[in-house]
Amino acid sequence: MATGHVRVYLPATLPVLADLRRNNEFGPAPLTGHAVTPSLREWYAEGDEEELEYVAFTRAAQAALLLLRADPDAPRRRVVVSVDLPGDALGPASGELGDSEVTLAAPVPLAAVAALHVDGADAESAVSAAVDVAVEAAAGDPDAQFTVDGAEDHELEWYDVSELGQLAGA
Repeated sequence: MATGHVRVYLPATLPVLADLRRNNEFGPAPLTGHAVTPSLREWYAEGDEEELEYVAFTRAAQAALLLLRADPDAPRRRVVVSVDLPGDALGPASGELGDSEVTLAAPVPLAAVAALHVDGADAESAVSAAVDVAVEAAAGDPDAQFTVDGAEDHELEWYDVSELGQLAGA
């Protein structure tokens, strides 16, 4: 996809953070993340780099809703793990106009993690409601999208990698 390093946003849950801490890597592969891809740049041509990164980050947060839906025991907080990876670690994106999704063929080492982003406790009820309708929102249901937008009104809090133990319930 690209040369140099690329910021990739990986959707996660709090139990996934516990696994990251225990295993010193984010995995298993293959992993799906979001990044500023050529098709995202083309779709949002007027956006600057910060705006493009925000789109990719937001899509990872939306994907975290689907992970929460698949894990009913996970606390209802979206998690996004920001990682910096060599461009050649990313599999090709779909090429669909506006797509930010990328595939990683290998687990991501803890050393590649740049930051952790987690919903605060005040977001739990909105996130829980969004989890219940995330699939419907992705399919285009406007009422479900309204509920997901309510969760997106809560900004994810930024944490340094050194705080992983606290977030993972150490």
